[in-house]
Amino acid sequence: MRITRALAGALTATALTIGSLAATPAQADDNPYDRGPAPTASSIEATRGPYAVSTKSISALAARGFGGGTIHYPTSTADGTFGVVAISPGYTAGESSISWLGSRLASFGFVVVTFDTNSRYDQPASRGTQLLAALDQAIGDSTVGPRIDRTRQAVVGHSMGGGGTLEAAKARPSLEAAVPLTGWNLDKTWPEVQAATLVIGAQNDTVAPVGSHSLPFYSSLTGAERSAYLELRGASHFAPNTSNTTIAKYTLSWLKRYVDDDTRYEQFISPGPSTSIGSAVSDYRLR
Repeated sequence: MRITRALAGALTATALTIGSLAATPAQADDNPYDRGPAPTASSIEATRGPYAVSTKSISALAARGFGGGTIHYPTSTADGTFGVVAISPGYTAGESSISWLGSRLASFGFVVVTFDTNSRYDQPASRGTQLLAALDQAIGDSTVGPRIDRTRQAVVGHSMGGGGTLEAAKARPSLEAAVPLTGWNLDKTWPEVQAATLVIGAQNDTVAPVGSHSLPFYSSLTGAERSAYLELRGASHFAPNTSNTTIAKYTLSWLKRYVDDDTRYEQFISPGPSTSIGSAVSDYRLR
């Protein structure tokens, strides 16, 4: 998928160059995956995007490979299909701790599955497997599946769920993006990950200190399509458990850029947020 899109971009650029040489007015080639209006600094901070959202519950009995959850999806089908994202909670936490992000992302044009894990004590490898199972169940769902472009998948997770995103991306190289939120994993090196990965750490995290988790994760992502490290100023390990504008706006921008190939969101990734005193971000790195 990444190769196909890169080739399409190269062909488009060549066509535009030829058109310019011929003195023919160049026509912008619309990205077929763009969803929603052009973003602004204020729109990506909004708690709700342009799409009305519906939900479908997955009972624990009906769930295949995870503990049940909720599919959040745009109600309208007018814009075609959407990318799909699965979000895992952290160690001992339930779906309710991350459901705020699921509904928020869905309102900007994604199908999002938030879920309970099989056990609240599941380790990162198990959570990675469950993230992939949640993606697969959404894709196969009779109601929501037809709204999904199965070639555009991503994973997000908190704490051990964040460690699980790296496990999932390693296991399924076709994933377009991964976003570990204050992630925890005993494995610190992830050169196998190909998905574009945004690592979000918290400056005052004492459960998964950035020096022994998020920063080593980021440094090891040598095979990723692109990687970034964002550190939440003054925040604790549990920052992702409640509505957080900084987490939401940059997770949204990353998913838009790499799941939807929407270059309109590049402005929020590069050069990225300010890290000056008073900013909500204490460190930002991009490569």
